[in-house]
Amino acid sequence: MGRLLAIDGLNIVRRVYEASPEPDSPEKADIALRHALSSLRTLVNDHEPTHLLPAFDFGGNTWRHDLYAGYREGRAPMPSPLREALPAFYDKLRGIGMHVVSVPEVEADDVIGTVVLRWLAEGRGEATIASTDKDLHGLIAHGARVWDHFKSEWHDHAWVEKKWGVPAEQLPDLLALMGDVTDSIPGVSKVGVKTAAKLLRTYGTLDAIMAGAGILKDSLGETLRKEREMLYLSRQLVALKTDVRVGVTWNMLAWSHL
Repeated sequence: MGRLLAIDGLNIVRRVYEASPEPDSPEKADIALRHALSSLRTLVNDHEPTHLLPAFDFGGNTWRHDLYAGYREGRAPMPSPLREALPAFYDKLRGIGMHVVSVPEVEADDVIGTVVLRWLAEGRGEATIASTDKDLHGLIAHGARVWDHFKSEWHDHAWVEKKWGVPAEQLPDLLALMGDVTDSIPGVSKVGVKTAAKLLRTYGTLDAIMAGAGILKDSLGETLRKEREMLYLSRQLVALKTDVRVGVTWNMLAWSHL
C-alpha cells in the first residue's frame, strides 16, 4: 500500500520565518528558507512516503475573496523579502525532485483536500498531512492523519475531540459557528468554541441547530436567527474546495528517496 505525505508548505515556511525576532530582511528570509528546507527534508525522511505533495499558496485573491470581500483582511501580508525569495526556494525543491504544486485562485488547503480525498477514495493507502491548520483537521473524518511537525505529535480523532469537543466530521460546522479571527471569518457573535461544541453535541449539524434556533427564546437563539446568513457564509468559507483541477498525476507525485 502507498503512503501519501501532503505538506502545507507555507504553513511551515511562515512559522519558521516568524519564529525569528529579527526585522524583515533578505538575510532573515534566506536563513528561514534554509531551515524550512531542512524541515521538509526531515518530514520526508521520517515519513518515508511513496507519494509526496508539497502544496503552496499561489498568492493573490482566491474564490473565498470573491465570496466575501472581508476574507483575511486582518491578516498581515507576507513580508516582501520572504515573498521575493520563494521562487528560488521552489526551484531548490524541484532540484531535489519535489513536484511543487501551487494553483491560482485556490489555497494550498484546497489542493491538499482535493488530493487527499482522491487518494483515500481510490484506496491507495494511508494519507498524512503535515500542517497545523485547523481547516485541514476535518480530513481526519475521512481517514487522514495530521502531523504537527513543530510539536512532533500526531493529530487523530481523539486529539480533535479533546481539543475542540466535537468529532472531526463536525469540525467545519464548529469553525463556522465560532469563526476564525486569523482568516477574518465572522462566525456568530459571542459564540466561542465551548458554546459551538455544546450546540453541535445537542443538535448534530448546522441545519439542525438553525431549525432549533426558532424555538430558542434566549439571546443565543436571537443571535443565531439574526446572523443566519453570515453563519452559512462562514460555513462556505471554512469548507475545503475538494474539486480543484490540480494538474498532476500520481506518477508525478511518486517519491523514491531524498
